[in-house]
Amino acid sequence: MARKSLVGVVADELLDRIVAGEFPPGTVVPGELELSARHEVSRMTVREAMKTLEAQRILSVERGRGTFVNPLNRWASLEAVLRAASEGTNDAAAAIQLIELRRMLEVGACELAAERVSDDDLAALRSRVDRMRSAHEINDVAAFVEADLAFHDIILHASGNVFVAVLFEPLHRVLESRRTQTSEVPDIQEHAIWHHAAILKALESRNAVSARTAMDAHMQQTLDDLKSYVLHEASALRETRERSEKSA
Repeated sequence: MARKSLVGVVADELLDRIVAGEFPPGTVVPGELELSARHEVSRMTVREAMKTLEAQRILSVERGRGTFVNPLNRWASLEAVLRAASEGTNDAAAAIQLIELRRMLEVGACELAAERVSDDDLAALRSRVDRMRSAHEINDVAAFVEADLAFHDIILHASGNVFVAVLFEPLHRVLESRRTQTSEVPDIQEHAIWHHAAILKALESRNAVSARTAMDAHMQQTLDDLKSYVLHEASALRETRERSEKSA
């Protein structure tokens, strides 16, 4: 793997600090002198690193005022947005928006796949549902997530639309992280198995409307489970911690 240039290293580390919440949207990032001292590089290197993030619309320069962090919805780098989604502090919003994106892409892909899916594809989908059931029985979260992701990947490719699979590829790392988080809940596993079986049945019938409806129902259940089991619990834990800190 090629080593990053000094410009790339500085830009990457500054992005890490932005993603971690050290510099929220609307705040000013450190100036060239401070960053050059921190990274032990020239001001020219820092300037080029800032230009890199500016070109990705992560930063915006206001003459006479400084360099500001833009809101996430203005960023033009998919890689940077995915890093923010998987590592950032606004976890709830990112998780919900990721499901919204999946819904837009996967419902349509499933509709296309119903008319194009091969017998080999269907056999592979059945195998993945069986693996999900087996993994659920022994609470093997890693195996469950692997089978779950593979099931959806088969459908994306069975859609016959090369753009869908290519668009989804960069999301894989984030999806794996999110699925691991949600699939640790046994009830969510049960819901997922039921919906995957329903999607498989619809694809076996080669009915595009049924396939679209089944995948849409799965996406809705995924969103409901996220809000009920994961985000609600995280919010409750955060409130308990805050009350404990105030009373300390």
